Amino acid sequence: MQDFHAHLLLPRVLLIDDDMVSREVLATVLTMGGYTVHTAADGAAALALLDAGESSPEVILVDTQMPGISGVELLEALRDRSRGKLFAISGSAVPDEVTRAADGFLLKPFGSDALRKLLEEKGPPVRLFAAAEEGEEEPPVLKLEVLAQFRESMAEEKVREIYSAVLADLAGRIDSLDAAFLREDSEAIRRIGHSIKGGCAMAGAAQVARLGAMLEKVAFEPGSDQLDNRARWVRDLRAAASNLERMLKAEFPT
Repeated sequence: MQDFHAHLLLPRVLLIDDDMVSREVLATVLTMGGYTVHTAADGAAALALLDAGESSPEVILVDTQMPGISGVELLEALRDRSRGKLFAISGSAVPDEVTRAADGFLLKPFGSDALRKLLEEKGPPVRLFAAAEEGEEEPPVLKLEVLAQFRESMAEEKVREIYSAVLADLAGRIDSLDAAFLREDSEAIRRIGHSIKGGCAMAGAAQVARLGAMLEKVAFEPGSDQLDNRARWVRDLRAAASNLERMLKAEFPT
């Protein structure tokens, strides 16, 4: 039986920043670097995400100078709710007490390479997934060469329509997958995984396609441990779909 916990690649990131522009730009940069990113507009929203189980980050990037709960108080509250690495982020120096309370610091603006370097220096968090096979490369959220081929062969509006259809179809299949898990319908789970893999691979949505391929291969037999991972499978697919949507918004600005 394949191990469900042996496949995802870079750690999940929860980004907490009250500045909308900084938050969205940074989230897009990290997504394009291969990270799965959840965002929160302030400390209270981030704590609510963690309490509800809607985010399970291995890395938390937090602006420690925000209205409401912030600074050391926020870092301590996050530490109580998550085992993820806590990195303070700011456009300027932070107080010493914040530096001591965090696992590291990143000066804004920064990119995905800076985050990887910090993880190497501070010790990587527990990675929920590793590459499927030794030496296998991390799948991009979107293969830009596929997007370029579409743009060369058809009008931009048509390309936009194709990806809108991909996102809509994916959302429906994830809902169907959730229902199939509840029924413990292993054949439906594999069928949905196969459909996600095929459709998303054709569109160059490699990260989502990888998850679909995993769903197709894993043995989801009644009573198996794999079925206990239902919530995580659905959450990871929704996160990957969100990554794809964020990247497409950057490619097709309104």
